[in-house]
Amino acid sequence: MDKAIETPSDIFFSPAVKAVQSARGSRENYARAAARGAFRTEINDDLISRLAEADSFYLATASADGQPYIQHRGGPPGFIRVLDKHRIAFADYRGNKQYISTGNLSENDRAQIFIMDYVNQRRVKIWGRAETTQDPQIIGQLMPEGYRAQGEQAIIFTVDVWDLNCPQHIPIKLPLADVAPIVTELRARVADLEAELARLR
Repeated sequence: MDKAIETPSDIFFSPAVKAVQSARGSRENYARAAARGAFRTEINDDLISRLAEADSFYLATASADGQPYIQHRGGPPGFIRVLDKHRIAFADYRGNKQYISTGNLSENDRAQIFIMDYVNQRRVKIWGRAETTQDPQIIGQLMPEGYRAQGEQAIIFTVDVWDLNCPQHIPIKLPLADVAPIVTELRARVADLEAELARLR
């Protein structure tokens, strides 16, 4: 972490942010949370389990002059791999060849991963630094088995701090793969009932 960082939360609670928190009455609560270690700096079992379940996340980067960019990344559950207590990695699949995230990381390695779990109304925010590699051996190790995508590079993300957010205002959304069989079964049941009703008439 930078020399100016005294506690992990200083990564996202800048002096300007702290000033707004003080003006609006929340600074004291967040200062206490930081003092008791509420903002984690190591990957623990809780984060490992959340990463293992994730099939989607957003990667935020910025250019050297601060222009932000957010890109979606997805794959089968488990496509985000935990390397050790401070690093995670994933295969970066070939896409539209804009390379905005890759270009940003080449001049500014600060990044954030934002994971939204709509089913359980949970969100995880991970701040850190990221680097890319085109090493075919590393890419091969990170590619999900049987997944139909072409790994173009790998992104290795070093975690500085991570945090969980409250579930307020997160809508519950269910995966189509989970809902479709239930809907099919219900439609069949409705058809049977309609047919039975027609016979009774």
